[in-house]
Amino acid sequence: MARKKSNTRARHKARRGSKYRSKFESEFAKNLNQRKVNFDYETDKIEYVVPRKYTPDFCFEKKDGSKMYIETKGILDARSRTVLINVKKCHPELDIRIIFQRGSNTISKVSATTYLEWARKNGFPCAETKMPSEWKKELVN
Repeated sequence: MARKKSNTRARHKARRGSKYRSKFESEFAKNLNQRKVNFDYETDKIEYVVPRKYTPDFCFEKKDGSKMYIETKGILDARSRTVLINVKKCHPELDIRIIFQRGSNTISKVSATTYLEWARKNGFPCAETKMPSEWKKELVN
């Protein structure tokens, strides 16, 4: 008999008739209440970062001594968008730009947002197919 796949979403919902997600959490809270210990349950959200490495496609030295990174994208899938957002969040000082093969593509079948719109909305300078001449002017010859 095939084993039934677990439903991650269902596993993280509160148990029926309880505000706690598990019987153990419920029992733990009950004990705290009996001992008159004040507490909050799942009220805080704590961000965390999983250490990963990102390797940009192209790296250029700029006249001001900093670097310009260019990521070339034929397809801007959800994973690529997440990586770019996380790198930008961890390293806002980096100059990361994107060149799209076709910037008018939409980010998904159900979204009207194009690759170019997504990049601009998320603070990434972007262009289609080739490096703009204005960008080239910033580089060491």
